[in-house]
Amino acid sequence: MNHLYYGDNLHVLRDSIAAESVDLIYLDPPFNSKRDYNLLFKSPKGHASEAQIEAFEDTWHWTDQAEAELSSLAGQPNTDVTQMMHALVSFLGRNDMTAYLVMMATRLLALHRVLKPTGSLYLHCDPTASHYLKIVLDGVFGKINFRSEIAWRRSSSHNDANRYGANHDVIFFYTKGKTWTWNPQFTSYSESYIKQNYRYSDEKGVFRVSDMTANKPGGDVSYEWTAPDGRVVTPYKGRYWAYSKQNMSEMDTKGLIYYRTTGMPMLKHYLSEMPGVPLQTFWHDLNPIISGSPESLGYPTQKPLALLERIITASSNPNDVVLDPFCGCGTAVHAAQKNKRKWIGIDITCLAITLIEKRLKSAFGKRCQFEVHGTPKDLESARDLAARDKYQFQWWAVSLVEAQPFQGKKKGADGGIDGLKFFRDLDKKEVRKIIVSVKGGENVGPAMVKDLIATIARDKAEIGLFLTLTEPTKAMSSEAVAAGFYESASGKKYPRLQILTIESLLAGTARPEHPDYEPDLNFKKAKAEASGEQGELL
Repeated sequence: MNHLYYGDNLHVLRDSIAAESVDLIYLDPPFNSKRDYNLLFKSPKGHASEAQIEAFEDTWHWTDQAEAELSSLAGQPNTDVTQMMHALVSFLGRNDMTAYLVMMATRLLALHRVLKPTGSLYLHCDPTASHYLKIVLDGVFGKINFRSEIAWRRSSSHNDANRYGANHDVIFFYTKGKTWTWNPQFTSYSESYIKQNYRYSDEKGVFRVSDMTANKPGGDVSYEWTAPDGRVVTPYKGRYWAYSKQNMSEMDTKGLIYYRTTGMPMLKHYLSEMPGVPLQTFWHDLNPIISGSPESLGYPTQKPLALLERIITASSNPNDVVLDPFCGCGTAVHAAQKNKRKWIGIDITCLAITLIEKRLKSAFGKRCQFEVHGTPKDLESARDLAARDKYQFQWWAVSLVEAQPFQGKKKGADGGIDGLKFFRDLDKKEVRKIIVSVKGGENVGPAMVKDLIATIARDKAEIGLFLTLTEPTKAMSSEAVAAGFYESASGKKYPRLQILTIESLLAGTARPEHPDYEPDLNFKKAKAEASGEQGELL
């Protein structure tokens, strides 16, 4: 079973994932870029300004939590990391950068624990803190286990004032031990290389040739060779044949030998049989995700699927376990599923978990089986989430009715709106709007229903959904009924204000009522992946 966890990855790693159980770790953590990143939802024409929400704030500060995590390093067995982190804090001071580095150090230690002895880790970052993260990685994994620093060109050009354009990210590749899973990867030859080297052709295709002589390799390699025109040839002075006479004869029979005008045999290498150029540390052939591209799901730091597929195929095998502890919109787990790996994903926002669930279901359907941990499964756990974090609760509750969260944590910006949902009616003339309001407290009453009715009118919506943890009172139900109905082009009537309890939504005994003539209107849909398996012919 694959697993998707909502929660702090440090706690999930320590409490839910066994030691030495993971084959490959890919992490694309926050970069401490001092920026806010907005998730852009699919939005019908005329609603673009509303269809976004702050996905995460990539700014760190030295707080009590940073102090506590620094202190906790003293209790773990890797004393090198403890000394190194205290030295960094002493040198740099207690500030945003060291708060970020302490956060990363504690999590890298936890990741090292769950990695198998033959496992690998890839850490994706940018130059903001890559030089410091390399030091932290050396402390956790040992500098002898550093394998590569990969530069991925994430844009073709970048215009930066008064400095060179910053157009690449950094990916550090470490292993846990001296042996690790490795499947060589190759890139295509350039046209200029092919033109220069593959200058010959026959009925089998284009080919290049190589010398069939060598220094004394051992065996029967001192003999005369007869070319097709009858000339007898021998290796150059001080050289020997690189192959035995029997092997030379077999290659000649298979048409693998090309003869120069001198009669000297040369070995053919067909372009179609060559794997390509062994992959180097500068990756310039994988295009980044840009707004509007078919692969884009609107997540601000989404990486291309091809990038993750390259890493996963190089450093794991089918049925190996791949872990992404900062899984965002789920590109790593998507790539793992596509390439027949098992996977574990962790993220600290309900927003990301919802997005990943939708992505995997769109791409793989029922073929992708996974278990979600940490999000509410019953009324009690829903109340617990509401008490701990009202915003995460609102985002999660909104997902129960397939709506987009609205405006995020901007105080006073929502105007009583926690979610938006769009639908098309049978006439399909225009997109219509549904407003979602989430109430996580106990004190709900008819005044809140009246407020939502007013918001529906103000925002020119057709329907309002009132989601509540508590059962509605009779007075609330009466107010809802008084709001009237939305009449569909089909003639069917839908309550203009619908009160839905979280308990009934979880149980599947209630759902929003509205026309739904374009089911994929609210979220960008991931491309469906082929099963890769041949079905029965009959």
